[in-house]
Amino acid sequence: MLVMDTWQYFVHRYMHQNKFLYRHIHSQHHRLVVPYAIGALYNHPLEGLLLDTFGGALSFLVTGMTARTAVIFFCFAVVKTVDDHCGLWLPGNIFHLFFQNNTAYHDIHHQLQGTKFNYSQPFFSIWDKLLGTYRPYRLVKRPEGGFEARLMKD
Repeated sequence: MLVMDTWQYFVHRYMHQNKFLYRHIHSQHHRLVVPYAIGALYNHPLEGLLLDTFGGALSFLVTGMTARTAVIFFCFAVVKTVDDHCGLWLPGNIFHLFFQNNTAYHDIHHQLQGTKFNYSQPFFSIWDKLLGTYRPYRLVKRPEGGFEARLMKD
């Protein structure tokens, strides 16, 4: 998880900081201002190759996991990523119990004022916290039901 998170954080952050990469590659994923589950995998093919394929291969090679472990791990990572983009804060969601990097955390990143923060994915928020790109949020109950993630004011 740490290898995958490290790769994803630095490549994802670089795609935001490099104007060419953002404009021509990563902005496709950010057309989703309000994320939805399958939108987690909505991206430019080069982004999928850089973030997911290379990140997965690196995780597999560095850790020396078996093929069976790799299948379980990557299935888990995809389900977690889809959950992070689903836009729903569901009671009893096991991912929200074990990971601070969750639906609301990533929802902040997709909001227009949050695109320079909360780059970490899919598991932990350690790199955001260590490198100053973490933005806290609060959940606000919506009158029509459900919750909305909002950036906390400085």
